[in-house]
Amino acid sequence: MTEGVQPTFTAAPWRERAQEALIPPLVALLVALICGDLLILSYGQSPAAVYRLLLEGTWGNAYGFGQVLYKATTLAFTGLAVSFGLRAGLFNIGGESQLAAGGFGAALMGLALPVGTPLILALLVCMIAAGLAGGVVGAVPAYLKTRFGAHEVIVTIMLNFIVLALLNWFIAGHLHVPETLHTPEIHAGVLPRLADIDPRFHGSAANLALIVAVLVAFAVWFYLFRARGGYELRAVGLQPQAAEYGGISVGRVWMRALTFSGVIAGIGGINYVLGYKHYYEDGFASGAGFLGIAVALVGRNHPLGVLVAAFFFATLSQGGLAIHAFVPKQMMDVLQGVVILAVAMAVPEVRRILRGARGRSDA
Repeated sequence: MTEGVQPTFTAAPWRERAQEALIPPLVALLVALICGDLLILSYGQSPAAVYRLLLEGTWGNAYGFGQVLYKATTLAFTGLAVSFGLRAGLFNIGGESQLAAGGFGAALMGLALPVGTPLILALLVCMIAAGLAGGVVGAVPAYLKTRFGAHEVIVTIMLNFIVLALLNWFIAGHLHVPETLHTPEIHAGVLPRLADIDPRFHGSAANLALIVAVLVAFAVWFYLFRARGGYELRAVGLQPQAAEYGGISVGRVWMRALTFSGVIAGIGGINYVLGYKHYYEDGFASGAGFLGIAVALVGRNHPLGVLVAAFFFATLSQGGLAIHAFVPKQMMDVLQGVVILAVAMAVPEVRRILRGARGRSDA
């Protein structure tokens, strides 16, 4: 080795990873903010005033921040469910039906348990019921794909209509409070709200399901990047033929991926049923499954990225209510779409530029 030359083994790769992880999303966010400025100016308003009102209505007070946390919790579950399937090369669009089935399973178990059931035991049993219900819905497209080659996108889309219609029929015809479309209130397995811990969150729907979402994200990360099953799942997602040639059962991995994806989404039902309303209500999962797709894509299918993206989209959702006096709240829906497009277009391009710049510097 030439004297005086100090080799570097780890600094450059870590720096490159940090650049590719942080710079492209920041560029995409900048593009989205510029588009947002143009939209606000088109309504004759000041972007600075609108953004200030958005921040004051979300992060600037305990109630708004609690609502952001509540919405982010549901989006974290559906985003993790979608990203888990995408890691195996599968597009799970059935998050809405899986979330609803999970909430229904948690409500049924909460109604079946005696009133005096210990809280920890009741929560555990209700969460298991929610996960199983979501997993059953996720297992249907998994079986049809592995057994008959049915495309998971078509099957999960159709299952959304079928499962939600079945749940509506069951609630309306068999298990509902008169003149409503929700079950009786449960009294076992109720999650404490943040307002019970800190009175400043009074009126907010935020509850301890947020902690469950973080724990599930950690479990997904551990499985994907530290467990053998996660290695097989990622290998199948990158190249199914090569993975099968290496001895991995692709069909078994697909079955596991979609089923676990449904379990994750199903557990998310506890946020509404156990933590907020304390009953299952028809339509509570509306839109959450499809927005979870955006959360997964913006979060780059990484559990930590999904949590950040869920918080970001929840801020936009709650912020739309805060800025309604200045601009239509639907502008936040448009901005969400702009963010998705900016990530889809800017992230690959910025990464290409970074790699080209590194190649020229190495030369």
